[in-house]
Amino acid sequence: MSLVKLTIKGISYSQTQNGAYALILNEVDGERKLPIVIGAFEAQSIAIALEKEIKPPRPLTHDLFKSFADRFDIVVKQVIIHKLVDGVFYSSIICERDKIEEIIDARTSDAIALALRFQAPIFTYKNILDKAGIYLNPSGNEGEMGDGVLSEPETFGQSNEPTPTAGSGLNTYSLAELNDMLEAAVQDEDYEKAARIRDEISKRES
Repeated sequence: MSLVKLTIKGISYSQTQNGAYALILNEVDGERKLPIVIGAFEAQSIAIALEKEIKPPRPLTHDLFKSFADRFDIVVKQVIIHKLVDGVFYSSIICERDKIEEIIDARTSDAIALALRFQAPIFTYKNILDKAGIYLNPSGNEGEMGDGVLSEPETFGQSNEPTPTAGSGLNTYSLAELNDMLEAAVQDEDYEKAARIRDEISKRES
């Protein structure tokens, strides 16, 4: 399976899930976005790594891991988002020490927080991006969404279209309604909601 390189577009606060954030990854040689819902601590750690000028007074957990790895000559070579099951992303950290490569299982948010600190590339497989990636509007206008920080279960994934209430599930909507809702959520740049709708669509199509 072919790998697709990703970059971090930014982080936006979840409008529907308290304490959660949507991490937006960009396809390097394409236009698709891969939104992943992460917790507040991981979002803060990623945000600090993105903003080079911010230096916490005491090391965060991921900073400690970086210091530990540096001390013992462990290098993170790359991160691969390698599996998507029931809306949950699974990632691997590819490490190297003394020219011996090891693969370590990790939550996607932790893996990305470490990739930033090691300046390691982030990849996913094409079939995962085909399943979970979303497009912005065709004009390519991304509104106010800029690079860096914007505005835990690690899953992927409001408008005038049908909108589920807090207590209702997306499974009550037809595929046609879900596709309309997905398009509307992307237009509104509500990536966290778009990710959840895309998850429901993918589960039905699998």
